[in-house]
Amino acid sequence: MLGPVILAASRSDRLRRLISAAPVTKQVVDRFIPGEDVDDIVPVIRKLTGQGLELTMDVVGEDMTNPAQAVAARDAYLELVDRLKPLELGTRAEMSVKLSMFGQALQDGHELALKNVRPVVEAAAEIGTTVTLDAEDHTTLDSMFAIHEELRKDFPQTGCVIQAYLFRTEDDARRLAASGSRVRLVKGAYKEPASVAYQDRQEIDRAYVRILRTLMEGEGYPMIGSHDPRLIAIGQELAHRAGRKPDEYEFQMLYGIRGEEHLRLAAEGHRMRVYTAYGTDWYGYFMRRLAEKPANLRFFARSVITRG
Repeated sequence: MLGPVILAASRSDRLRRLISAAPVTKQVVDRFIPGEDVDDIVPVIRKLTGQGLELTMDVVGEDMTNPAQAVAARDAYLELVDRLKPLELGTRAEMSVKLSMFGQALQDGHELALKNVRPVVEAAAEIGTTVTLDAEDHTTLDSMFAIHEELRKDFPQTGCVIQAYLFRTEDDARRLAASGSRVRLVKGAYKEPASVAYQDRQEIDRAYVRILRTLMEGEGYPMIGSHDPRLIAIGQELAHRAGRKPDEYEFQMLYGIRGEEHLRLAAEGHRMRVYTAYGTDWYGYFMRRLAEKPANLRFFARSVITRG
């Protein structure tokens, strides 16, 4: 019941100011966002890859209000590519981008986002890695999929994200599974109306399994984005039934959540990729982490009470 309330709060400037100013907030946010700039994050990359894990890096930020901010977002990712190059990690450290950061919601936003994200995809390819386009709210998806299709003409390894709670996603999965693309499946973490999305958690879980089966039986590369132990076990079983080898799919989880499970899956020979966000504009990302998992909210509340 609290999820929609928290998601609404993620858009509130007043709550943003209150939460950002709270003394306890930084200590709690650090659990999910391990740094504010690329200098902070390079040691994290070294540590996680040294543990046999892989990463997808996200420079947090959304809701750009002018083209200059979108260019700055592009440049932040290009700086990340420059810092990844000497590490020679290849696809063990890829990047995730939200097209809203690249100007998608501005005037002529589709063309602007494509113009700004393309240099990042090109730079990533030059160092042997790739980029995944994150899914945002349902109104942005037609543009995101069109940009994904355009980028894949030159960079076929470019990935995208689909969200199980949306009614449209089963059709999207069938199309993408046949294309040979890289597809991350998540439950979904935006407040969506009942006209376009399942509202019941059990219905979302059932849709997740149906969609994951489609991806596993298709020709693409499935990326299982979930912390749910039951869905992880189902993913392993579906991969086995589809005859997939361990390097033909992967698991993805968020930095700061179920870290022991990250290591367990990697030790068992699975590809385990940690979604690692960094940056100063962390508020929207942080609030969605609270909304999508009650345990995260309890952790935050307990920390506030204890430190208060």
